[in-house]
Amino acid sequence: MADEARPARPRTGRPDVAFVLDEVDKAIIRELQVDGRMPYAHLGPKVGLSQAAVRQRVQRLTGSGVIQVVAVTDPLMLGFTLQAMVGIRATGDLRELARRLAKVPEIDYVVVTSGRFDILVEVVCTGHEQLFELLNDEVRSLDGVLVAEAFTYVHLEKQSYSWGTG
Repeated sequence: MADEARPARPRTGRPDVAFVLDEVDKAIIRELQVDGRMPYAHLGPKVGLSQAAVRQRVQRLTGSGVIQVVAVTDPLMLGFTLQAMVGIRATGDLRELARRLAKVPEIDYVVVTSGRFDILVEVVCTGHEQLFELLNDEVRSLDGVLVAEAFTYVHLEKQSYSWGTG
């Protein structure tokens, strides 16, 4: 799966100051979540702004990194029938291991955590054989990986990208 086909994820860095959204910003984001290709001429009236004003707001939101407007694919529609979260217990530098895991094409989400696992990764595969090869050849073979436990998804109830707009 190409990097371009993966859904956008939040940035991992923390800004010095949180970006404050007003109600118009939130309305713009909600509308773009429904239709990211909506023309400014249609978006403006929906949020109570002119076309020029809404264009300026969207440019400020995208330029600051608060939002990204991307195409999100449905993995099932593309033949990826198995998704899993993999909990990894590790030793050594977790940042370095996370960077190496992030380079694996089938891994679309990498986060260093606290608790039972040191790192969680999300994978999207064509089936069990690809998951096995990924775990055996790519994940468990990395220096520092002690345990890699896969939790396959049997049902996805909700996936949302609406942080901060509620």
